[in-house]
This record gives sequence, structure tokens and C-alpha cells, in this order.
Amino acid sequence: MFEQKYAEWIDSNVQEETNHRRRELLEKGLGHGTVEFLRAAWYPAVGNFNYLYPEWEVRDFNNGYRYLDLAYMPGGAKGGIEIQGYGPHARDLDVRRFKDLCMRHSMLALDGWVFLPVAYLSVKDEPKQCQQLILSFVGKFLSTDVSAELDWSEAETMRFARRLLRPFSPPELAAHLRLSDRHTRRILHRLVELQVLRVAGEGSLRYRRYQLRL
Repeated sequence: MFEQKYAEWIDSNVQEETNHRRRELLEKGLGHGTVEFLRAAWYPAVGNFNYLYPEWEVRDFNNGYRYLDLAYMPGGAKGGIEIQGYGPHARDLDVRRFKDLCMRHSMLALDGWVFLPVAYLSVKDEPKQCQQLILSFVGKFLSTDVSAELDWSEAETMRFARRLLRPFSPPELAAHLRLSDRHTRRILHRLVELQVLRVAGEGSLRYRRYQLRL
């Protein structure tokens, strides 16, 4: 499934791109680290490539061009992701390149980008942790508005889920809402039925964990 969706996503980006510089980069193919990040972390966590753009071009402070490994831009938001390798070039990073890297990240932040650097070794060694990080990252760009059909406790549950870095348990939510365990489970059951939350852990009803459905 990943291979097919990935190929379709790359092809659509190539076909829609009018900027020859970015188009050439896409036709060459993404780097190994970026592909593995998408395979092991992004796709299992999110399940799609919506609003995600590879090799996204940005202007730098010298009026030149640079490229983010991945840009996540739902509704005009600006989220940047870069996969940081750890080869000889990273271990032997000289002062000039180190200063340039820091300046680049600073300029992106000042331009309104939320920047997420991800170590390639983390993708290889801790993919589940990376998936949780991605869910939190994506959650920052979801609208803080909630549906008018939700009552206050359901709306606050949605806000609670968006702030967390991980799936949460009913007792955690009950403590946050200051409601009974039974009432909290009714809230969670309704939000799952509305398909805005999903069950994130196996086991009996009492021991399930929940997170946003993206």
C-alpha cells in the first residue's frame, strides 16, 4: 500500500509543479532518509500524504533558494520537516556550515515556519516514537475550532487530544475534565462514533487508549 500511495503522491507533485528547479529535484527522487521517514513514521501515523510537499522551495536570507525535505501546509500553515543524517558530513560539520544551518532554521522560524528536525537514526531505531512526534506536529495545525454539535466536555476532549504527544487513557481524560470515569467513557465512545477520535491501543474497553483520527 505504501509503495503505491508514495508513487502516486510523487507523480502528482511532479505533474503539478511549474517551477523547473523543484520539478528537477522531484524527478531525481527523494533521499533515502526522507523515504524511510515516510515509510516507517509518517504514513503509519497519518495514513495519507495530504498537504505534504517534498523538496519544497523557500527563499533564504541571501535571496537564494533552499529546499525543505518536506513541507506540511494545511490551510496555508507552514510546517517544515527535515531528516537529519549522521554520517561523516554531520560528525565533521565545520563552523561555517554549522552557523549556516542555525541561521537557516532561525530565518524559517522568523518567516512563520514551525520546524521539525528528525534524526534518521530515530527513524530507524524508534519509529513508534517518531510516529507519536508526527501526530503531535500535525495536531498543531488542526483548527482549534470544534464542531458546534459537541458539548463543552467533548470540545475540551478534542483540545486535550490535540495537545498531547501520545495516545491517552480514559482515566487521564477523566482527571483533566474532572468528570467520573463512566461519564468520560461515554464522551470517548461518542467521539469515536463521530470518527474524530480512534482507539489507539488494544485490550479490553477499560484499558483502551485514544488519539485523534487524522
